[in-house]
Amino acid sequence: MKKTEPETKTKWSVDQAHSEITFKVRHLKIAHVKGAFKAFDASIYTTGKDFTTAEIDLWIDASSIDTGDEKRDVHLKSADFFDVQHHKQISFTSINIGKTDLDGNHDFWGELTMMGITKNIKLNLQFGGIVNDPWGNEKAGFTITGKILRSDWGLIWNATLEAGGVMVGDEVIIICEVELTNIGYADLIMPMDPTALMKML
Repeated sequence: MKKTEPETKTKWSVDQAHSEITFKVRHLKIAHVKGAFKAFDASIYTTGKDFTTAEIDLWIDASSIDTGDEKRDVHLKSADFFDVQHHKQISFTSINIGKTDLDGNHDFWGELTMMGITKNIKLNLQFGGIVNDPWGNEKAGFTITGKILRSDWGLIWNATLEAGGVMVGDEVIIICEVELTNIGYADLIMPMDPTALMKML
């Protein structure tokens, strides 16, 4: 009987120069304010190069929020919003990536944690493909989009408008462009150093 070889785990790193996590929120009911988180990273493993098997743990530095307005950013970091003094990190852990549809889209399920609250969310993931860059690095690209309600994570600050309604919308539109670099799997299979083994005994 033929022995089945274990499938190889591939490790991917986030190409920070070509990735971004952005969002937009309705302002004054007539326009959107856009922003981004500038500091983030992730641990990503796939079976072979099959991204439907991806195990993803993403973390974001909440204090890296940037909307292009210093006063607004200070307010967003305060206890009215992200309270970065007590909740320094936003995290996302993947649960499942569904099969592709005819347009190349996947349902992307995961757990989003903000303000100490964890909730399941569904995003849309579009796989851009895998290519080699001019320096021989294997790259994979994705566009991830979705919508959440900030109130689900206790982000409820608002101000009432004279004409009715509120200043800041509840719905947050998420837009992420992600480029990953294949850094292989050799680092996952490290031979034991005999001297290190002796120290452990």
